[in-house]
Amino acid sequence: MARATREAYPAVGEIPMVAVTRTVEIEHKFVVGSAYDYPALAARMEGLGPVRHIALEVSDRYFLTADGQARRYILRHRFDEELHHLTLKSFGDDPEVRAEINLDLGHHAGDQAATVEAFVAHMGLVWSGTLTKTIRVWVFPDCEVVHYIARGGGREVHCVEFEATDTEDRAEALEVLTRYEHLAGFDAAQRTHETLVDLVFPGVLPR
Repeated sequence: MARATREAYPAVGEIPMVAVTRTVEIEHKFVVGSAYDYPALAARMEGLGPVRHIALEVSDRYFLTADGQARRYILRHRFDEELHHLTLKSFGDDPEVRAEINLDLGHHAGDQAATVEAFVAHMGLVWSGTLTKTIRVWVFPDCEVVHYIARGGGREVHCVEFEATDTEDRAEALEVLTRYEHLAGFDAAQRTHETLVDLVFPGVLPR
C-alpha cells in the first residue's frame, strides 16, 4: 500500500502545536474514503480564517494493559517534533465524550519509548500496536478540524475529526461541533462510533 506523505497536501506554513492541559475530549469522527475531496475541505477551512495551521507526520504506539482492559482505557505514547506525551484515553460504546489525560514527557531526554515500554510492562501488558498518521489541522478558537490518514496493521483509514477545545460542557461542545460540521459539509448522524484503534486494529478493544 502506497505511503502518503506530507507532500500529499498543498504547501502551507507550519506552526508548532501547543499542548493544552485537558481531561475530557469531546469530538466527532467521520470516516472518509481515499477519494475524499480534501482540497474542497481545505478551501472551506481556510476561508473561515483559522488561527493557525498544523501539518505533521506522527507515530503513535498504543498499549492495552490488564487494568485498562478492565477499566476501559488505553495508553498512547507519542513522540514527534511538537509533542512528547503519554496519554490515557477511555473507550466505550460511543467516543463522543471520553477521558483524555496527557502527561507531558518533554523533549529534553529525547524519545523515551524504551522507558515507556518498561513502565507499561509492569502494568500487565495485553496488547500493543503502532500506527502512523499524516495530519493536517485547522485551529480555531473553539474547535480543531483535522484531516488525517492513519496506517497500521496493514490498514489505511482516512478520517475528518472535529474537536471542541474551549469547553468541557457537552451541550456547549456539541453546538460548536454542529456549527463546524455544517460548514465543512458533514452531518453528525453520519459520524462513526468507533475509535481510531477500532478502525485500524479491529477486535483489540473489548466491546
